[in-house]
Amino acid sequence: MTKVLKVIALGSLIASSALYSAGTAGCVACHGVTFEKKAMGKSKVVKDMTKEEIVKALNGYKDGSYGGAMKAMMAGQVKSLDEASINAIADEIKGGAKAPVAEAKPAVKKKLININEGVQNAPEREAKEDLGNKKIVTEEVLGLRKTDLYSEKAETTGVKTDYSRPAPGSSTKFERAYFNAPPMIPHSVDGLLPIKQDNNQCLGCHMPEVAKGMGATPIPVTHFTNYRPTTIFKDGELVKEGKTVGMNGEMGNVGDIKIAKAKKLDKLYQGRFNCTQCHAPQSKTDTVVANTFSPDFKDDKMKSHSSLADAMNEGVE
Repeated sequence: MTKVLKVIALGSLIASSALYSAGTAGCVACHGVTFEKKAMGKSKVVKDMTKEEIVKALNGYKDGSYGGAMKAMMAGQVKSLDEASINAIADEIKGGAKAPVAEAKPAVKKKLININEGVQNAPEREAKEDLGNKKIVTEEVLGLRKTDLYSEKAETTGVKTDYSRPAPGSSTKFERAYFNAPPMIPHSVDGLLPIKQDNNQCLGCHMPEVAKGMGATPIPVTHFTNYRPTTIFKDGELVKEGKTVGMNGEMGNVGDIKIAKAKKLDKLYQGRFNCTQCHAPQSKTDTVVANTFSPDFKDDKMKSHSSLADAMNEGVE
């Protein structure tokens, strides 16, 4: 148990190498200015760890000999740290001199990956896959895999899904699939699942206060907002948003209530704790059917941003 707690603690402790070049500034959001907090309410208090334990953990993440649930995530974050940097970080955490600040370098703007690029397939493929044009439709073309349906041999089961991706912090973002689409996950999720209400490792990088420094997409304001109608049981009646919708054997519908009054919160709304309900890793495989979809964005900025909070009432009010 002690080892697991230390793994979780150092998991949130390690930010990107860019943050470490400026000391431990990127760690305090989760661990506190003096590393006195339990990250996400569950890690060990890092200031109670010895310098030797911190150095061993950082080196272990780097060479793959240390870590549990956060191991895959941390490997990409520490790979560029040398021994001097690791010792300087440990010294700073233990109250010693500040880690040396590297010379500031201009930020390099990474090109977004267009996940639709190359999948608008040629007309000849579409014609080939159009069963309406065929006089004879064989069983092999009915399924998505376009192979013998009666064999499970490796060579006949079609293209395999491949979810291998760079570690968090070392990947490139995907463009959104369409306007206001939930952004897809561009990095490996090994060691990050399952996501639970009391154990969500995505928050260590994507909370707004730390996301910019981590180079991650910040969790939007919609995820800190409760859009559900306020519902109470009063005088034997069901009341939603101040409107009596009744019981009478039925719970009543809220179709006549256009939209619930948004209630902004100072913490993540727990109705949205399950990140992979909308955000999914992308498989590196060819499309099994021809794709003619072409996204339309109001401007290039929206390829990597969302205006959902502002557009929530469109078509409703």
